[in-house]
Amino acid sequence: MIKLQKSTFLHENETKEKLCEFIKQSRFLSMGNECKKFENNFSQKQGRGYSVFVNSGSGANLLLIQALLNGGQLKKGDVVAVSALTWSTNIMPIIQLGLQPFLVDCEINSLNVSIRTLEEAFQIEPNIKALFLTNTLGLADDIAGIADFCSKNKIILLEDNCEALGSIINGKLLGNFGLASTFSFFVGHHLSTIEGGMICTDNEKLYESIVMSRSHGWDRHLSPDSQKKIRKQYGIDDFFAKYTFYDLAYNLRPTEINGFIGNNQINYWDFIVDKRFNNFIRLHKAIENNKDLVALKFGHMDVVSSFAIPVILKDQLLAADYKKKFTDAEVEIRPMIAGNMARQPFYRKYVSNPGSQPNAEFIHSHSFYFGNNPELTNEELDVLEKLLRF
Repeated sequence: MIKLQKSTFLHENETKEKLCEFIKQSRFLSMGNECKKFENNFSQKQGRGYSVFVNSGSGANLLLIQALLNGGQLKKGDVVAVSALTWSTNIMPIIQLGLQPFLVDCEINSLNVSIRTLEEAFQIEPNIKALFLTNTLGLADDIAGIADFCSKNKIILLEDNCEALGSIINGKLLGNFGLASTFSFFVGHHLSTIEGGMICTDNEKLYESIVMSRSHGWDRHLSPDSQKKIRKQYGIDDFFAKYTFYDLAYNLRPTEINGFIGNNQINYWDFIVDKRFNNFIRLHKAIENNKDLVALKFGHMDVVSSFAIPVILKDQLLAADYKKKFTDAEVEIRPMIAGNMARQPFYRKYVSNPGSQPNAEFIHSHSFYFGNNPELTNEELDVLEKLLRF
């Protein structure tokens, strides 16, 4: 079986041995120094001013939207555009927190929102206040152009970069084009901390709001200067500050176990990205030479840190044949993320007008993906190449 993901994390046995020693020697395993160290290491590697480690990528999405509401950048009832081809917990926080989601269609050959589809969405819904853009499967369309469009139209750009850690366009890492970005360290993602997520931003005010909202709404993880400032603002002394809660919040903290694994795994960032990119290039050559399949647009990208390999059939009637062929060869396959989000039961329950997303609908019925991970062997890549040459 060629699985989506082979291991819990890279170099699993060695990492588990280190983890066991760390646990035995640790007095406390709740969020502490290892988590802070991982935040600093991630900021340095990603090239952003601030990183906040949380319990999951989904938690990161929820926390980011809450922090924007707390800070007044968004208000209840605002329209937040979101990629139609995405994950459920990119949209659910928007609904849960009293905002209005608006689905933006993708391009078939990039799987991502483009300037064209964003402009079309803006014509239909000119009151868009934010765009939560998903960098699908490590790919992106003209994200620099999208960022310019958002800036000109006073739209807050946020990036879900859970599937694109390490992808680069014009020398710039995805996740660095918007006000903030979210990442996932779930076991199947590029870096694994078993469960975990990160929010990155260069905005100090937003960072402090995120930090407080991660932990109950209190100030104890702010800098001493920021603590003094907020306590003075609200007239709180040091004793009562321990249990003073300044705004709406959650408990979305990670553990020292997650932080320790993250500090171990981040050392493999470059290796993981290089392997995924090389696998992608090799397998996409087979896709380009198969008249049944849609070739992907990625020539504008410096690096494609591929999360998975999409198989997009030009003819829907062939989709079942290709799925069977991959399954018979014991290759684990999945739908293209969740397909068109407008089809999802939760979306239709809470959004009265799901709109029209013809390209996401095409992807929904004409495609699937199989795993790309740094542990694929040459023999497994040979099998996958052969299947793509059908």
